[in-house]
Amino acid sequence: MFDHNRQHVVQNNDPKGDEWFGKFFGACVLFVMFLAAVQFACETVLAWYRDTMVWLNDTATYLAGFWPF
Repeated sequence: MFDHNRQHVVQNNDPKGDEWFGKFFGACVLFVMFLAAVQFACETVLAWYRDTMVWLNDTATYLAGFWPF
């Protein structure tokens, strides 16, 4: 009359799986930080290049002002 079948929840702890996820997540964080560093370096070099070209142009214009022709 009564069904005495009980359903149990079995929790399976997988420490190696947790370790794998931690390593994967850490690798993703390091990769994103690496990309941010590359982007910062690229923007710095490009800004330095642009500023150098502006300075050279201004210097050439100033020196050309002394040209007698």
